[in-house]
This record gives sequence, structure tokens and C-alpha cells, in this order.
Amino acid sequence: MIPSLQAQRVTLSPFCIDDAFLVQRYAGDPEVARTTLHVPHPYLDGEAEKWIASHPQQYLERKNVVFAIRSHTGELYGAINIRLRMNNQTGELGYWIGVPYWNKGYCTEAARRMIQFAFEDLGLNKIYGRHLGGNMASGRVMEKAGMKNERILRRHIMKNGVMMDIVEYGILKSEYNNG
Repeated sequence: MIPSLQAQRVTLSPFCIDDAFLVQRYAGDPEVARTTLHVPHPYLDGEAEKWIASHPQQYLERKNVVFAIRSHTGELYGAINIRLRMNNQTGELGYWIGVPYWNKGYCTEAARRMIQFAFEDLGLNKIYGRHLGGNMASGRVMEKAGMKNERILRRHIMKNGVMMDIVEYGILKSEYNNG
């Protein structure tokens, strides 16, 4: 079973089917889609349910760990995941937050807790993440979570017909332990 993790102001917990409406609403917001690499837009009916249903098997197969970011009372704020590469002891951090919860520090807190879980419970050696060049808020989340800017891939991806930079961040377990 996917565990739940506590942080100061947020809980990271498994999604349930009842979350599908808000997942579609928040992740399907054009502002969220504009700032993310992999969130589909438009977010079609049934896609949230399918996405949520895939989480337990991905966790069992050690391919991906996905958590809902929630208030301690259960209010859904967004999602965070680590796509696992267990053969390399690495994981790629990803996240999105519903627009009503932007700029409140919830994503940074969730990222810090997810990094702790990845190093201490999953035994990873490195966590990495990337964001679109124009999404400076995502870069700040990674920096505040202890990750370091590793490189910029110039005009590396096509998003909505525009070539965009990708900015990559990473943190090693040894850096986490010394931080």
C-alpha cells in the first residue's frame, strides 16, 4: 500500500477516485497546463480516474510514487511524484499545484518531504527534476527543497508550437545528508 507522509502543513497521501473531479479541474486549468511538461490539456473526462487507478500498480512495480498534496484536513492542493529508476537509484521529481494554492509554500514543503522519503525510505542516491524555462516558480521550489541547478537544455522541447528551454536540477543523497 502507498503510505501517507506528514509534513508541517501538508500531508502526502494516496489519491482516491473521489479526487478525480478536482484533479481534472486543477490539473486541467490552462495556467497549470501552461507551466507543466506532462499534464494534458484539455484534461478530458475519465482521464483523472484512469490516472488515479494506475498509481497502486506503479507503486508495487517500483516505477512511480504518486501522492496527493493535501491540507491536514484532507483538502486537495495538487500532486507530487517521483518516477523511479531503481536500477540507477535515481528518481525524477514532478508536481503540480491547483492555481488557488499557488505561492503559499505547499509545493516546496511537499517537495522537501518527498525528497526525504526518496532518500530515507526508497534508498535513492539522486533526485532530479526539470521545468520549462519560463516557469521560474518551479525552479524556486526545487532550489528551496535543496536541489541545485545542473544545466539548461536550450530550446529542447516543443510546447504549444514554441521551442522552449528545459532547466534541470538535482540533489545527491550525500548533499541531502550534509544539508
